[in-house]
Amino acid sequence: MKFVLVDRVSELQPRERIVAHKALSLAEEYLADHFPTFPVLPGVLMLEAMVQTAAWLVRDALDFGPSVIVLKEARNVTYKSFVAPGQVLTLEADCKLLAEDESTFTARGRVGEREMLKGKLTLRHLRLADRDPSLAELDERLRRTQRARWGLVGVG
Repeated sequence: MKFVLVDRVSELQPRERIVAHKALSLAEEYLADHFPTFPVLPGVLMLEAMVQTAAWLVRDALDFGPSVIVLKEARNVTYKSFVAPGQVLTLEADCKLLAEDESTFTARGRVGEREMLKGKLTLRHLRLADRDPSLAELDERLRRTQRARWGLVGVG
């Protein structure tokens, strides 16, 4: 199962900062198990939402060159409260370093003015064909998919 945790991007300062939003709905299947009588967004998915937010800034800055952007390291991640169905998690990521193969961010998530989590993220940017030329077609398909998704969630 693949989780798409960014519903929309409301602000993008290229190569510097991005603000995105995740509206949590009771219809999301994983909430039935986490926790059955107290449904909340799992902490690991809150972290993944911050990673996905930062990855959109990277894709925009590098013109969708990397086909895969993954979390390399998360440091000093702190959780302060739960995100419940009906709430909107606003995600902010400030870019500290952006290179072709790696980026670093300070990121946070909040509901209204209340901070829910924060941390420092290092992302790794990959082109699958760099390691295996036979994956060039997959690289291109992944880039097309992300460009199409950007058309749905991106600003402007």
